[in-house]
Amino acid sequence: MKKAIMLVLAVIFSLSIYSCRETTQEKTEEAAEAIGEDIEAGAKKAGEKIKKGAEKAGEDIKKGAEKLEKEVEEEINNTDDVNNEEASDDF
Repeated sequence: MKKAIMLVLAVIFSLSIYSCRETTQEKTEEAAEAIGEDIEAGAKKAGEKIKKGAEKAGEDIKKGAEKLEKEVEEEINNTDDVNNEEASDDF
């Protein structure tokens, strides 16, 4: 993010040094807008990936919790299945 901001500033500064003519200013604004749009698109894409990762992590946690709950219930009720057979001892 810092690199992108520095790049924007460098582009704006470089273009403004050459001339203060209106056309140069317009080009500078267009370049800054284009860079801003690129940054926005990149941030949006990163946000979507983070969201998908968080959703997957949440699903994995839920599945793990359900599996743990089932195992605890089997231990409590002494119905811990091993190869579809009740285990008499789990030492």
